[in-house]
Amino acid sequence: MSSFLRSASRLRPTVSRAVARPSYAPAVATPFSRQLASSTQPFIKDEPSAPTLKCQIPGPESSKAIEKLSKVFDTRSLNMMADYRNSHGNYIADLDGNVLLDVYAQIASIPVGYNNEALLRAASSPEMASAIINRPALGNFPQHDWAEILETGILKVAPKGLNQVFTGQSGSDANELAYKAAFMWKRRMERGGPDVEFTEEEMQSCMNNAKPGAPELSILSFKAGFHGRLFGSLSTTRSKPIHKLDIPAFDWPQAPFPSCKYPLDQYAKENAEEEKRCLEETERLLTTYHNPPAAIIIEPIQSEGGDNHASPAFFRGLREITKKHKVLMIVDEVQTGVGATGKFWAHEHWNLSEPPDMVTFSKKAQTAGYYFGNDELRPNKPYRQFNTWMGDPARALLFRAIIQEIERLNLVENTAVTGEYLYNGVERLAQQYPKEILNLRGKGQGTFIAWDSPRRDDILKKAKSVGINVGGSGASAVRLRPMLIFQKHHADIFLEGLEKILKS
Repeated sequence: MSSFLRSASRLRPTVSRAVARPSYAPAVATPFSRQLASSTQPFIKDEPSAPTLKCQIPGPESSKAIEKLSKVFDTRSLNMMADYRNSHGNYIADLDGNVLLDVYAQIASIPVGYNNEALLRAASSPEMASAIINRPALGNFPQHDWAEILETGILKVAPKGLNQVFTGQSGSDANELAYKAAFMWKRRMERGGPDVEFTEEEMQSCMNNAKPGAPELSILSFKAGFHGRLFGSLSTTRSKPIHKLDIPAFDWPQAPFPSCKYPLDQYAKENAEEEKRCLEETERLLTTYHNPPAAIIIEPIQSEGGDNHASPAFFRGLREITKKHKVLMIVDEVQTGVGATGKFWAHEHWNLSEPPDMVTFSKKAQTAGYYFGNDELRPNKPYRQFNTWMGDPARALLFRAIIQEIERLNLVENTAVTGEYLYNGVERLAQQYPKEILNLRGKGQGTFIAWDSPRRDDILKKAKSVGINVGGSGASAVRLRPMLIFQKHHADIFLEGLEKILKS
């Protein structure tokens, strides 16, 4: 047992200088620190070498802070009280001096580490200060360099074939804006083009939430999908009842998402049959549902719904169906985007013949919006796709700095390489503990890895006792969402901690 784990078991401080070769490593392998000396150097200068545990979590200082916060803010979903002043790189600290390896990363939202120096420099720049204190209503008063900010940032990493963007506030907002674009596009096609004016009946009936001005159209989503908690996005969310209870919803269709067996390649025949069934049902709904879908929305990997995967062939089949029936395809990359799967955008794994019509983003981008390429997705009149802010130049500047850091450190490739190492480590533990790690998935998907556990909640709780912060999804999945700066020596610490939990 390493010095870290001996100390962690007694809940005493530790400063581990090296990670011993873990039991899950293959006999032919050497520790990552011996494979490439420089690779043990963290991407973040002040990052700790290992977790530190000083007391139970929450400790006395955190407990006092939680009690204070609970008087003015809902703390019932609280995971831990964080001290971001002392959080660095892959490590999150609390007020009691505990420092955990964070493989959850604010629900997959931290890309390049806590207190990254490059982001701190961007945050303290004059252009950032101006964007913050002079925040523009972008639709009416865009700042002079808004095009340059977009072109050197958000649009620099636009998915292939998509060269325009509409910026927003959050992932839910991005999806709802994409839905609006889809509905306006659909009605534009039905009217016969952008130059056909609205009728008086349309303008009057929409004010009463009635057709034809408020048409009976829909967005098709998939079972167990998650697309946000606002009214429109919530109608397409199908992950957990707690997300939807008591909230009125639109009458929109739900198609089955494939219930695949894992690993995907070992059950290729069975999975192909299941995906064929789901494609057939999707096509049936697209052609027969009483509120015709203007678009479908789908995640490359269903995240909140349990980390569910499907093959690239399934998504290519969806693209063919949407093109055949003149329905838009929206790919929700809010959680999978920005390098998490070993590609900058997860849908790049599919090798589509034509790009999606829209790709939504947020989380690791630290801003939000949707990409598109078809000029017909622009509303035919001003103020139709509009709000006061229409995004945030400050957050767009931050995403630009994130992109630069990803490029400088080659973090997409790092995530692919580290993900393979991490997956292989979990796979070996699954062979040792077959009743504890079930349905392991995420091979070839960077660090976007998950498995099912019969005692999932207990594992998430015990992880903190070995210095790890990890999250779950769905009813039984443990999901890994480390940052893009997660390296092989971090994987060693995680895997050794996981093995200790599985033995307990």
